[in-house]
Amino acid sequence: MLINELQFQFGSGQEANRFLNELTHWTSSSGHISVKAKLAKGSDTVSVKYQFDGKGFDYTSSELDDLARQYGGEEI
Repeated sequence: MLINELQFQFGSGQEANRFLNELTHWTSSSGHISVKAKLAKGSDTVSVKYQFDGKGFDYTSSELDDLARQYGGEEI
């Protein structure tokens, strides 16, 4: 298993919290990957961890990027 960790920066703590709340019910399109997320480096940054089994292509990072953009965030 591969553990990936990404961090997303938002314009405000409110946007970061909205993204964080969205992730509590989110799973990747493959349906096999769930994420663990928490605030990091202050109230406007979210750290996301997930496990990938290494089989096939991992779309999770791209999906998380798209979701973060919906809340005004970007990967750092």
